[in-house]
Parts: sequence; C-alpha cells; structure tokens
Amino acid sequence: MYIVAAVLVVLSAVFYAAGQHELGSYSAAVCRYGGTFCDNPFYVLVGAGLAAVWATFVSIR
Repeated sequence: MYIVAAVLVVLSAVFYAAGQHELGSYSAAVCRYGGTFCDNPFYVLVGAGLAAVWATFVSIR
C-alpha cells in the first residue's frame, strides 16, 4: 500500500504540473483525461494520504 501512496503522490504532482501547463504538449492530453484532477490535484493527494494511513493501519502488529 505504501507503493500505491507513492504512486498517487507522483500522480498528484503530474496533475498539478499539467494544470499549470508546465508539461508542454502533454498538459492538454493529461487534462483531457483527468480534467477534474488537473483542476484539483489535492483530491489525488488526499487519496495518497488515505492510502498511507491505511497501509500504516494494516501493517500494525
């Protein structure tokens, strides 16, 4: 689950960069498929936080 959280953090950064048009021609393609996340990359970051909390909860012995 920590890997999922890390992937979601990277995706959040990609959506943020695409929303700011910093990826060049890839920004339009990324925002075409994930328009909501380009507008609000915080949603993906919250998902990453929840995945990290869940991974911590599951790994407690």
